[in-house]
Amino acid sequence: MLTDRTTPPVIHDAVDFDFNLPAINNVQLTNGIPLHWLNAGVQDVVQIDWIFPAGIWYEHKASVAQATAGLLKSGTESRTAAAISEALEFYGAQLKVSAGSDYATLSLYALTRHLPALLPVVADILSGAHFPEKEVEIYKRNAVQKLLVSLRQCEFVANQKIDAYLYGEQHPYGRYSRREGIEALTREDLLSHFNAYYNLANVRMFMAGNVSEKEVKLLDNIFGSVTNVKASGNERKEFPLQSAQERIYRINNDPNGVQGAIRIGRLFPNRHHPDYTPMVVLNALFGGYFGSRLMSNIREDKGYTYGIYSSLAPELNGGSLTIHTEVGTGVLEAAVKEIYHEMEQLCANPVDDEELLLVKNYLLGGLLGDLDGPFSIMRRWRSLILNGFDATQFYNNVRIYKAITPAELQLLAQKYLQPTDFYELAVI
Repeated sequence: MLTDRTTPPVIHDAVDFDFNLPAINNVQLTNGIPLHWLNAGVQDVVQIDWIFPAGIWYEHKASVAQATAGLLKSGTESRTAAAISEALEFYGAQLKVSAGSDYATLSLYALTRHLPALLPVVADILSGAHFPEKEVEIYKRNAVQKLLVSLRQCEFVANQKIDAYLYGEQHPYGRYSRREGIEALTREDLLSHFNAYYNLANVRMFMAGNVSEKEVKLLDNIFGSVTNVKASGNERKEFPLQSAQERIYRINNDPNGVQGAIRIGRLFPNRHHPDYTPMVVLNALFGGYFGSRLMSNIREDKGYTYGIYSSLAPELNGGSLTIHTEVGTGVLEAAVKEIYHEMEQLCANPVDDEELLLVKNYLLGGLLGDLDGPFSIMRRWRSLILNGFDATQFYNNVRIYKAITPAELQLLAQKYLQPTDFYELAVI
C-alpha cells in the first residue's frame, strides 16, 4: 500500500504522551558495593560509572579535589600513565574523570566485549593511584597557566564571583581556584584525598548498555572481591552560608574590554523542595530555552546579545537560580534593566495558555529524549538515585509539568522572581 504523501502526519503534543521510565536492576556486589544496571540497546557498547563523594565539598585543602581527579590516571604501582593510556586506546575505550561540587566520577565507555581487559585497569587505578611527583608538578604548572588565561575572560571571572557572593568564598559551592592554592598542592595532599574518599566503600556503580548478568558477574569478580572495603573519610561536613552583604557589583577586569558578562543570581532550594519542579517550568519560560522571555526580549527584540539564559543549579545541600549573558559594554546597564523587567512581568501577569503549552512541550519533549537510549536513561536514574529518589519522583515531575497552571506560575514568580532578592554582577 502506497503512502499518501499529500496528507501530513498528525502532530501530537508531548503533553499527550504517556511516559514510562524503564526499570533498572539494583544489586549489591559480594562485598556490599551497590550496583545499578540497565540492559538496553542493541549495540555492543557499555558505560560504567564509579561515583564517589569526593568533590569540592570534601576538600581538606583548596583545589585538591579537581587535582586528584585530573591526575587519577597518572600512574599506579604497576602501570605508568602511558601504559594506562595505551591500554585504553588499544581497545578503543575512554575513561573520563571529573570532580564537581559533591561527587567525583569515573566513566568508562567501551565495547562490552572488551570489559574483561579494561576493568582490571580501572581496578588498578582505584586501588593504587600513585600520583608521581613529576606528574603533579606538570599538572600544577598547566593548571596555573590555564587559570591565568581564563582570568582575562570576563565570563570566567563572573562565574567565579557570583557563586562566591551567593554562598561565601569559604563555602564549597562558592569556592574557586586561586593560583596560590594550586601552587601549594603536594603529592601528599592528593594521596590523602584519594585514600580518604576514593575508598570503594564509598562508591556507587552504574552500568548501562548491551549488558547482562555476565557483565554483573565480571564486575563482582573484580570489584566485589575486594576485601578491605571499609568506609573511611566519608563524613559530610557542614558549612554555613556566608552570602555577601552588598547585592550589586561592577568589576573592571579589562580596561580595554568591549564586552561585559552579566550574572544575576539568588539562592534557591534543591530538588527536595516542593517548589523545585514547578520552578523548572517557570525557569524554562523565563530563560531556560531558546524561546524564553529573556531570549525573545534581549536577543530577538533588543539585539543586545547572541544568547541569554537562566538556569537552576541544584546541589546536594542547596542550589541557585542564575541569569547569565554577555553583552557589549554600551548596552550592559540596559540589558540588566530588561532582565528585571521580565521578572516584573511574570510577577504581574499570568502567562497565556499558548505560551505555557509551548514550554510544557519543550520540557516533556526533553524527557522523551532522555528515555531514548541506555546511557540517557541511566543518566536520569543516576540523578534520581544520587539525590535519594526513586521512580516516583520522575512521575511526579511529569504530572507537575503537565498540570501546572498560569496562576500557579504567577504565584511562584511573585515568590522567587523579586528583583530585590537577587545579587547583580557585571564584569567588563
